[in-house]
Amino acid sequence: MGIVTVATTPHPSLHDLDATTSAIEGEEGDDAVRRSAGVGESSRASRHWWDRNADEYQDEHGEFLGDDRFTWCPEGLDEADAHLLGSVAGRDVLEIGAGAAQCSRWLAAQGARPVALDISYRQLQHSRRIDLGRGTAPVPVVQADAAVLPFADASFDLACSAYGAVPFSADTEQLMREVHRVLRPGGRWVFSVTHPIRWAFPDEPGVEGLTAMSSYFDRTPYVEQDENGHATYVEHHRTLGDRVRELVGAGFRLIDLVEPEWPAGLEQEWGGWSPLRGRLIPGTAIFVTERG
Repeated sequence: MGIVTVATTPHPSLHDLDATTSAIEGEEGDDAVRRSAGVGESSRASRHWWDRNADEYQDEHGEFLGDDRFTWCPEGLDEADAHLLGSVAGRDVLEIGAGAAQCSRWLAAQGARPVALDISYRQLQHSRRIDLGRGTAPVPVVQADAAVLPFADASFDLACSAYGAVPFSADTEQLMREVHRVLRPGGRWVFSVTHPIRWAFPDEPGVEGLTAMSSYFDRTPYVEQDENGHATYVEHHRTLGDRVRELVGAGFRLIDLVEPEWPAGLEQEWGGWSPLRGRLIPGTAIFVTERG
């Protein structure tokens, strides 16, 4: 099975990987601002940013993520230990914002039937690269926006996302409704995001990242933009209360809110995540919900 893409423009095949990199290379020196960013602008920025940066991301974090590891967060909490999805064997599972589908590959090994969805074609090419390198059956992958899921109602038993899609969507109320729509009654929707409290602090791993500099209640998006003011990267903030309300409004029941503690012995930094900060303030929030 190839990459199913919900798009109107052609994409290169797997053997064109190197050509793709040069074709989508972006400019450095974008300005970082806080300003409004709507649905279309956020979606376009996410698709282009992840296409442009997928190679670097997989090179930098591929060893930590593994080829078939399901880890929820930089703190290293694995689904193999946490069991937040419950039983997965024999279940149809949708992974949203899958990147190179590492989590889906783990799910398949547990007997699940996963489908990996991502807005970035380049990220999904890396999924295909991993499958080809391992000589294993390819994970079914789909390119689409998580707020407009190209699936019929009640198509899946479970849905999950490890730092994918949710922070980059301008309309997460719509995203939650879409996930609810494609899940079967009683199905779990579990996703991890940067802990909302982190938005009050600079995204720095050192001591400079321990002093609150912004209002936790400021929902203005973080935007990186080029010299013409076009967004090249967008991330959206919601408070914990916002997340609960949008989930309940979509028809989900909140089962648990997991805030992983920084484990002893983990010294690796990942962007603003570090042992220093992780031992003092939460870095990740994992919402465990069930469809009504």
